[in-house]
Amino acid sequence: MNSMGCGLDETSNVTEFEGPFSKNQCICLHSFADLSHVSPAAFMYLLKECYIYGTQKATPKFRILQQQVARALHNGPQPGPFTFVAECMYIIPLMGPTYAEGFSHMLLSSLRHFKPMESARADFSNSKRVAVCLLFDILSGNVVHEERILRKIMEAYELDLNDVSFGGDPEEAQGKIGIFISKFIESGSFLTAVTLIERFEVRVVDESLLEKLIENSEYQAAEKLAAFMGQPTVCSLIRKYLALKMVKKAYELVKRHDLRDEFPFVSRAYKESVLKKFAEKGCWDLAEMRAQQDDKLLEYLVYLALEAGYTEKVDELCERYSLEGYVNSLAPEEITPGEDFLDRNKLSLEEIVWVDDMEGLLEATKYIERCKIVGIDSEWKPNYEKGSKPSKVSIIQIASEKRAFIFDLIKLYEEEPLMLDSCFRRILCSSHILKLGYNLQCDLHQLSHSYGDLECFRSYEMLLDIQKLFKQTPGGLAGLSKKVLGAALNKTRRNSNWEQRPLSLQQKEYAALDAAVLVHIFHHVRDQPHFGSAEGCKVEWKSHILNLRKERKREEDRGERTENEKETWAVHEETLPAN
Repeated sequence: MNSMGCGLDETSNVTEFEGPFSKNQCICLHSFADLSHVSPAAFMYLLKECYIYGTQKATPKFRILQQQVARALHNGPQPGPFTFVAECMYIIPLMGPTYAEGFSHMLLSSLRHFKPMESARADFSNSKRVAVCLLFDILSGNVVHEERILRKIMEAYELDLNDVSFGGDPEEAQGKIGIFISKFIESGSFLTAVTLIERFEVRVVDESLLEKLIENSEYQAAEKLAAFMGQPTVCSLIRKYLALKMVKKAYELVKRHDLRDEFPFVSRAYKESVLKKFAEKGCWDLAEMRAQQDDKLLEYLVYLALEAGYTEKVDELCERYSLEGYVNSLAPEEITPGEDFLDRNKLSLEEIVWVDDMEGLLEATKYIERCKIVGIDSEWKPNYEKGSKPSKVSIIQIASEKRAFIFDLIKLYEEEPLMLDSCFRRILCSSHILKLGYNLQCDLHQLSHSYGDLECFRSYEMLLDIQKLFKQTPGGLAGLSKKVLGAALNKTRRNSNWEQRPLSLQQKEYAALDAAVLVHIFHHVRDQPHFGSAEGCKVEWKSHILNLRKERKREEDRGERTENEKETWAVHEETLPAN
């Protein structure tokens, strides 16, 4: 435990000990090697001292101390580890709230190492009387512990109705526990109340409690209570989940309690809900993987693509799985129109320009340099393999209100890396262009990893993250667009293959809108009379502008361009259009 600045090793002694402790403290710590003559109060005092004097941060200190506690409890505490810890639980609240919950969790978690041991079984049985007294002292408020610790005590000591009856009348014990259950329900401590009901078999509740738990979103407690009350209540809870469209929770209960015969349709409804969520997030490849072995699910996936207006995905699925007949069988009225999304006409986006050569790069750069405000976004091919590196950023789109440029980074980087670097430094490091993004720093981080030898993605000026101007808005940029502009972005193509060439027209429009909508959102909110104090907006936008300039080694990185770059710009600037 030297990394903590203290030692609890059984073999440690004063001469070998290293750490910021005096000789007396070292002697006290050495007593952990033999707990047969150490009281719970002394043990807790030493643990607290170890924690206070440790030289590491809180989390590593706690982890190291937890390991040492488990080892120390093997060293003969009297009458045994379970009784010893129960007595320590009386001491811990006196240490104050800073330590109480953490140390309680540490000691109770350590007991799991002793349950399989034959030598600890007698102490485990004998400790229950102390644990029950502790339980009632906590319930009565004589000993103060958090409710999580109360539940953990019941679990660690496996307390049941026989234990709290002390060999007497079980009904009397249940009545006594019932009083505390009522108090917990009244105070809204539902999980603790249900834990007491379940553990001590208190059957004095009806289905109205189940209703109350659902109303308060206490689903874990509701499921514990339903399981305790029996299958009819579980079935009732499943029906309530279905009525609330909580299909996943209903499916999990059906599976857990083997009620497939009673609810044969729930499995299908759950699988369809999963496909729908994947589709809404644009994760069509994942949705297809989930549906591959089921023709009905594949048909439902095609239906979702039709509903979203994702025509190229419909064609792709139909060709791969021969589903043209299903599409032709659908009457137009069977396809529910999707949400009324933004498109280029609604944003008055006049032109979307694909840029994949030097001439287009220079023209786009000159146009963007004349803009005062632009929106920026980027896209890359999704990678669903766990633990693998993200794909290289494929495109970056920069848009004004009227025109959007989509840069083919893969091709430009292969053919014109120096000019690409120069042009994007002129844009990103310009103090005259306000660059809007939505979590754009994440994109810049990805760009710098994808194109590590380019300097342009490591520095920027006048960058404003629109996300930071608003309180949390559900649905990301699409949700923010709906809130501010009245219509959302269609995100169904978000996770399409951005490395395919050529991109589809729909992909290009999607990419362009993601950048252009930022400019419209900014203009709309900025023009409000109380921008910065209006509902949903945190502070005045100028305070959120970000700048990051890094020192560069090359001369041109100090503001000069290479002779080659100067020549190229001079030739093309003469031929570029004025607007």
